[in-house]
Amino acid sequence: MKKWNGKNAAKILLYLVLYMAGTVITCVLGAIHPIMFVCYQIIAGILLSGVVIKAFDTVKGPGVAAILALGIILIFFLIKDASTWHCIPLIIIGLAAEIIRKVSKYSWGGDLIATVVMTFSTFGFYGQIWLNRAFTYEAAVEEMPAGYADGLMAVSPGWSLPLVLIIGILVSVAVSNLTARLFHLDTDF
Repeated sequence: MKKWNGKNAAKILLYLVLYMAGTVITCVLGAIHPIMFVCYQIIAGILLSGVVIKAFDTVKGPGVAAILALGIILIFFLIKDASTWHCIPLIIIGLAAEIIRKVSKYSWGGDLIATVVMTFSTFGFYGQIWLNRAFTYEAAVEEMPAGYADGLMAVSPGWSLPLVLIIGILVSVAVSNLTARLFHLDTDF
């Protein structure tokens, strides 16, 4: 079984940096166009799933998901944007992924589900589009170019949230499976 040791800790540190970079890229892409902001979950599925499943394959034990979640919380503190909307979902996501992995005895299936959960690292940020619309509109008017806020509201009707989540989950599963095949990860298939 792959346990914590110096070599694996160094690998997890590398995956943490990659996970943090992927999350930042996901967020930056959202500033390019409102549709990219709405599609955060899909972009996160593409950019983060391979890194997370590799991290989970490296250490078949507790702590990996918590470290990844804490890394993103650190980013929010560094950019002075550590609000409850951003940090509470990350704490829940990290804990949920840890519990899923533990209950599944660090099996491929549990790691796959936990990977999907970990791709929701930006949910507190983009979920406000649907769950806190007035705030999102006001923030977009203040921080983004003219017309961005209206464009964001136009491309994010209520029905788009479940669609984005479903596509994001499917993309995450596909990327995780592709990563498993490319890197010959320990799987049950």
